Amino acid sequence: MITPSARLLALPGYPLAELPAIKRRLVAAGRDIIDVAAGDNDAPPPRVAVEALKRAIDNPANSKYGFQQGHPEFRRAASDYVFRRFGKRFDPATETLPLIGSKEGLAHMPFAFLNVGDVAIMPEPGYQAYLGGTVLAGAEPHVVPLRGEHDFLLDVDSIPDDILRRAKLMFLNYPNNPTAAVATHEYLERVVALCRRHQIVLAYDNAYCDIVFDGYRAPSIFEIRGAHEVAVEFFSLSKSFSMTGWRIGFAVGETNLIAPLTSAKTYKDTGPFLAVQEAGAAVLDQAETLIPAICEEIGRRRDAAVPALRAAGFTVGMPKAAMYLWVALPRGISSKAFARYALEVEGVMVLPGSAFGPAGEGYFRIALTVPPVRLVEAVGRLTKALAGVQEDGGRHTA
Repeated sequence: MITPSARLLALPGYPLAELPAIKRRLVAAGRDIIDVAAGDNDAPPPRVAVEALKRAIDNPANSKYGFQQGHPEFRRAASDYVFRRFGKRFDPATETLPLIGSKEGLAHMPFAFLNVGDVAIMPEPGYQAYLGGTVLAGAEPHVVPLRGEHDFLLDVDSIPDDILRRAKLMFLNYPNNPTAAVATHEYLERVVALCRRHQIVLAYDNAYCDIVFDGYRAPSIFEIRGAHEVAVEFFSLSKSFSMTGWRIGFAVGETNLIAPLTSAKTYKDTGPFLAVQEAGAAVLDQAETLIPAICEEIGRRRDAAVPALRAAGFTVGMPKAAMYLWVALPRGISSKAFARYALEVEGVMVLPGSAFGPAGEGYFRIALTVPPVRLVEAVGRLTKALAGVQEDGGRHTA
């Protein structure tokens, strides 16, 4: 009998694997579903991206292999964006790498830096690409739970010495998905110091750095002294520019850290579509003009949803960044049971906290991807869902 690999079978179910099938069935039956599960903004991509893509497609050269070198204009625009945004300069040719979305690059980091049996340190709840890439590379994940009492920061002091000795890679993500937590400069200094001391490569996932509110400014890891020695930073155009399906992002770092990731990717892909890279360059060059409107709209949604959730009795913070609300459930309520009940009975699709790993149990995630009026309606339905689940003891798994 042919069976999948042991590494594949070791992976947990992906967070978005089950619920969309249920949603499709309900929509086909005529149900009104409010989908706030996936972090997929409902705003259209910037017009400049669409127009640039149209022009780029007409150029036959853009239908050729891009390979890892990619489009020189995209590399230049990515480097310029990082310089304007953070004041840090990376060479477009040797210290900047186009990615098929930041997820792809993050998932390939273990293949670039880990041997079989090496350890990768990662947060839980966390983005499943960290765990998936590590397990598929034959390395060992060391999961650090993110706790509310620690402001959902990865507690580096809790990592055992024997793990630190074996660790070769650490994943970190602030502003954070799914908790929307942010990291202070002092905290990042401690992380960088730990990685330098133990020679651990730090994969810093900065996909949400542009989605900020109330004057908060998300930092680059390279604003921390010494980070250049150990860090690779990942950026995505998905959230900042509502371009999730375009699959375009980039990484920056010192040449000796970018080169291994480039080599690993060379054996696995031929880089993003060159026409999409050309469109990506166009939006990065206008980032300061395009991003504020997206932040303003997501901020309006946050400002509608958080008070509504609190008024309904839910416990939720007012995030400074990202596009998510991390909402606590009453003790004893299964997040998966709640999410299933909310979708099937009340027509609201959220992600259960357990989808991000066992440490996410006790929470559910709302993505701010629908207008304020629909978010408020969703909160009303979720309030009914919680009452319904509590009535049947939190056992609903229909």
